Amino acid sequence: MDQAVATAIVPAYNEAKTISPVVSELVRSPYFKEVIVVSDGSTDETAQVAEQAGATVYQLPIKNGKGAAMQHGLAHSETEIVAFFDADLKGFTADHAERIILPVLTGARVMNVGLRDRGSIITGLMHFLPLIGGERAVYRHVFEAIPDRYIQGFMIESALNYYCRSRKLTYGGVKLPGIKIVHKYEKVGYLRGLIEYIKMSIEIIKAMTIVRIDHWRGKF
Repeated sequence: MDQAVATAIVPAYNEAKTISPVVSELVRSPYFKEVIVVSDGSTDETAQVAEQAGATVYQLPIKNGKGAAMQHGLAHSETEIVAFFDADLKGFTADHAERIILPVLTGARVMNVGLRDRGSIITGLMHFLPLIGGERAVYRHVFEAIPDRYIQGFMIESALNYYCRSRKLTYGGVKLPGIKIVHKYEKVGYLRGLIEYIKMSIEIIKAMTIVRIDHWRGKF
């Protein structure tokens, strides 16, 4: 029986140094019919490296943000189930992809989010925190139900979580032992990395607040 019933989508911005092993492991997985990389206005060789690793690549001329890149990849996919992966993962394997995709393939969950390895204590606490990880499998109709105004930056992840929660759809997280990411300070230096982390945290809090307020107001 052919297991390849999902599409893997990797939004990427200037990840030429890290994207090849991620794509290679996704290509190796038996669960994906296609691996799509959306180069979000990258100015390095992200697109070329991803294509050499086996991905179907779409290049956006300017940076539109992670949510827009995810949506662009979805528009070019045909499967009912899609899975999103960040391009800067370290230690990622096809087995991790299986942990993420299987609960959705079996119908146990409509969305499943990977919890990166941050040590036993912090990873354990992550089950009680908002699921904002970039590695997640989801039915496409769930993603397509999210209004365009929420598909920007990290708002899309909060919107997906709250959409499932508010409609009592089954979703959750799964531990991904051994997976880490290349930290922002490793890419851009400590000061700029700190600034970007602060901006990201503010954006996440803002997104969580907006989707809840809009739901209470009957707009989401």
